[in-house]
Amino acid sequence: MAGSGVPALRGDAEDLQALLQSIDGRGYKAYKAIAGAWRYPDFIIHIVHVQGDPYAAPTRVRVLLEPGVAVLPVGAFRGLARRLGTAALLARVFADHARATSTSKGTGKSGEIAMEHPGQKVMPQTAVMVDADGGVEARFTVGLPADGRRVKGRAAVELMNVDVPAVVRSTLFAAGHDVQDLERHASANEDASALRDALEPLGLVAFVAEGARLPRRSGIDDEPLPENEAVPFRAPDSLRVEIDLPNRGRVAGMGVGSGVTLIVGGGFHGKSTLLRGLEAGVYNHRPGDGRELVVTRNDAVKIRAEDGRSVSGVDISGFIDGLPFGRDTSAFSSPNASGSTSQAASIVEALEAGSRLLLVDEDTSATNFMIRDRRMQQLVPKAFEPITPFVDRVRDLHDHSGVSCVLVIGGSGDYLDVADRVVRMVDYAPEDVTDAAREVAARLPTGREPARSEPPVAPTTRVLARSTLDARLRNRARYVKVPDERTLLFGRDTIDLVAVEQLASRAQIRAIGQALAFVADLLREEGLGLPEALDVVASAITKQGLDALDDRLVGDLAAFRRFEFAATLNRLRSLRVE
Repeated sequence: MAGSGVPALRGDAEDLQALLQSIDGRGYKAYKAIAGAWRYPDFIIHIVHVQGDPYAAPTRVRVLLEPGVAVLPVGAFRGLARRLGTAALLARVFADHARATSTSKGTGKSGEIAMEHPGQKVMPQTAVMVDADGGVEARFTVGLPADGRRVKGRAAVELMNVDVPAVVRSTLFAAGHDVQDLERHASANEDASALRDALEPLGLVAFVAEGARLPRRSGIDDEPLPENEAVPFRAPDSLRVEIDLPNRGRVAGMGVGSGVTLIVGGGFHGKSTLLRGLEAGVYNHRPGDGRELVVTRNDAVKIRAEDGRSVSGVDISGFIDGLPFGRDTSAFSSPNASGSTSQAASIVEALEAGSRLLLVDEDTSATNFMIRDRRMQQLVPKAFEPITPFVDRVRDLHDHSGVSCVLVIGGSGDYLDVADRVVRMVDYAPEDVTDAAREVAARLPTGREPARSEPPVAPTTRVLARSTLDARLRNRARYVKVPDERTLLFGRDTIDLVAVEQLASRAQIRAIGQALAFVADLLREEGLGLPEALDVVASAITKQGLDALDDRLVGDLAAFRRFEFAATLNRLRSLRVE
């Protein structure tokens, strides 16, 4: 059985009905009596935690379906990638159906049935899990009916014995789905994972399939732009690659090789849209998203400037050195970093976490970090400029450290001198203009002098100081809240994650918050190297799933990469390192 196993049963659905009827009209806390597991004819309902008030967080519920009951086709759970694709489909359909059919049954959240929606991306999550035998576990919330602050027993019986079973049977059983739809979701996820696995052997860092639909509806809506409004992607012949997949067979698209790749072009022609597609390519996507076969190495990290962020003990001397008054940058700390220092720190932090692919957009970068042209070099000599611009580091990063970079460049032609390939976007269509770019670079030399010749210093391992993380707040041993799409409340700290662009959902942020609390528990005993802390969390999740981070059997967690976890940890203003 999926998830955390089958609890001891208290009775059947009729027993639960009798209990609900017996507490009708009593104070709302009488609902506490229904906690536990109950056998229904075709599944088990486990009431994990009962809300104490009709306005409080709703009651947490698990539903467990045995393999022979769910009757999923073997193809829906043959292999991890297929199971994840199937689970995402079931969660999406359950969440949508619950939202559409929930009706108010009294005060507060009475009658509400809700599940964490997986969105467009596919990743391990706790809303729905499918195990290797085809068993299904779903986790969601229900608002137990109240009249003021009194139990509405009859309405509760209708909710738990009519409404919830109806949603479960129409969404979690194979009979509630078209068999072809189940196969489509399972096979699409398997193909995306296989495609990503194929990148490194082919010397690629990313792949964008022919016909991909990259534009989104808006900056806050991850749904694809309608087909009649989006330009389908077409690969330039010189960058065209064909790859065999287990289900679709041979697919063609643009392969992005290792090294330094520039995406150039005029404004509004699709440069940033392509980069955002590559950013999202670290995740798999649901069928119909348009990015099902847009994949990027899973260690790709988007880098940007972030004025005002905190930095703790990061060696940025490879980019910024020789500050006025002899200030050392080999262990740089600041509660209010500038654009250039924040961008330098983000690169070093990404490398420390293990990234070997950086994604950079000129529009969200610090200008003085990206480039110093010949005129500025003449006016402000190197002796008075502590910044080594990225244009003088990006080549060394690849040649000496194996770190590739994809950059969107609209105004800094100096980068043509260091590029392995140049892709120009015209009306959302890519063209390989590498040869033309080299001709331009040779014909129009910039005359600037590289700031340094030696490679950047490798990141030094930082050790998290004991008790640097504290998840406690007042009488709570662990306070983790996600008030919006880009903020994490952790203990007394508020962590701003606006600039961590590859975060996919609030469920991910919740899981990261619980992971920080997990590390905080370890740090009470001894210090941990930051990479070691990332490894410990990853190992725990691999062995026990996301429940390793939160044993309350919640349904609102999603898997995260070590890079977003590290980025969150690095933005904790109370962070102290040794």
